[in-house]
Amino acid sequence: MSEARTIAGEPASVRYLLAVCSGAMLALSFPSPGISPLAWFAFLPLFAAAAGASPRLSCRLGFVAGLTAYAGLLYWLNIVMISYGRLHWTVSGTLYLVLAGYLALYPALAMGLARRAEEAGVPALCSFPVLWVAGEFLRSYLFTGFPWALLGYSQYRTLPLIQIRDLTGVYGVSFLIAFANAVFYRIWVWLREKDAPYPVRGLTALLLLLAATLGYGFSALNKPDKGPLQRVLLVQGNIAQDVKWDPAFQEATLATYERLTRKASPPAGTLVIWPESALPFYLQSEPASAARVQALAVELKSSLLTGSPAFEKAGGLTRYLNSAFLIAPTGEIQGRSDKLHLVPFGEYVPLAALLPFVEKLVAGVGDFSPGRGATPLKTAGGKIGVLICFEGIFPEVARAYVRAGAGLLVNITNDAWFGDSSAPYQHLCMTVLRAVENRVPLVRAANTGISSVIDGKGHIHGMTPLFEEATLSAEVRRGEGGSFYGRHGDLFALACLGACAGIGWYCFRKRRQTPTAVEKPAERGLEDSLPNE
Repeated sequence: MSEARTIAGEPASVRYLLAVCSGAMLALSFPSPGISPLAWFAFLPLFAAAAGASPRLSCRLGFVAGLTAYAGLLYWLNIVMISYGRLHWTVSGTLYLVLAGYLALYPALAMGLARRAEEAGVPALCSFPVLWVAGEFLRSYLFTGFPWALLGYSQYRTLPLIQIRDLTGVYGVSFLIAFANAVFYRIWVWLREKDAPYPVRGLTALLLLLAATLGYGFSALNKPDKGPLQRVLLVQGNIAQDVKWDPAFQEATLATYERLTRKASPPAGTLVIWPESALPFYLQSEPASAARVQALAVELKSSLLTGSPAFEKAGGLTRYLNSAFLIAPTGEIQGRSDKLHLVPFGEYVPLAALLPFVEKLVAGVGDFSPGRGATPLKTAGGKIGVLICFEGIFPEVARAYVRAGAGLLVNITNDAWFGDSSAPYQHLCMTVLRAVENRVPLVRAANTGISSVIDGKGHIHGMTPLFEEATLSAEVRRGEGGSFYGRHGDLFALACLGACAGIGWYCFRKRRQTPTAVEKPAERGLEDSLPNE
């Protein structure tokens, strides 16, 4: 970053404007509109803005870019908080900006630390990609984790590129994009400045990485699928969120799912899937309604998976769960899968004793408790792992189900909260990667869309429209799992985290060995040109 002098002497506003441009390009690379090629060049304005800047200023620029990107990506949170959380727009806007600001800390640290490493002699080509991946990995786990819109998800439609995710997870593609941005920036500097060196080694490394990635990808795509066929029927009821938990609409909701399922006329042996909370009541305590659902499974001679809240009583305490019930073709309730990773402030309130004034956004039930473990459900065709709503963005949950024997992943969700926004498309793009990482198909039933069928290579076979009643029938080949990523998890991301620690140690030693000196004249002049910094 330091070799460019194209904006030296410009006011600070030019640097911040360039950072905003980077953030906007990042946001636009995700659905929707999903202009994925933008991700490969999105950091160039930010790198130009940080050229020759101090680590502190670089950190600020990274924060501005991140704030712009996440504010653009997560605008739909205001729909949820205002329409269903009943918050005033000023409160909603504040919380939305706080979350975007928190997420922006990670690109801020990546930029600031990359600039600090550069001062110690570590090129940004080496430091920035690993710092970026380490930041993504940390935010996937810290404070319960929020791995929404990681950089690699922007390429979910580029199938040859994403096949490496069965080795590295999403982080391998994030690394490749970040590294490509650093190389392209160096080429841009070479084109602009006569004395700038051409990044021969960086470009060679990038070309080798791309060749290896695409070669592996095409090889994986050409491998034949060998698993047994499983017929599935996804039913999208399109029940409005504002009436979903109204007892007066309970009968109409159940009737809608019965009507759509019968109309689809699935052959015997089909796995029929209804979305998250398709039954807005406790199946365990509504015998008449439960009998209707069980009778439907018997009528169809098929297994039926449906979302419904559940409860457990033990020791005088009641635990409420967001669950999916599997009903066998005989009508028996064959098993239940409970949601493991809950949505903070949506399904429970963290530190509720300290925040008595905060209410959940979900109506209809008390605070949910997490399930006790990833236990697949057994169907006639084999085991299935159920990812309930938000769980579809967490690779470790899907991996746990596949390691436990699931040959098919099922994502049931209710995205009605998000309205007609880009959120359902963003949510879908992340679940695509769960199939590729584990080499098993994933089928997705959503209350208001998007319902979809995804094979183990990431092909999307059908997408239902938003806010329409729909059914989607397909045959999928069950997978066997056993991918490197499925067996070993995030080794690549952990290696990047370790590399960051090594870079930090090197910079610390370098700083201790170098006596404090007066600033270089060029750097002093640059700071003089930015009086507000």
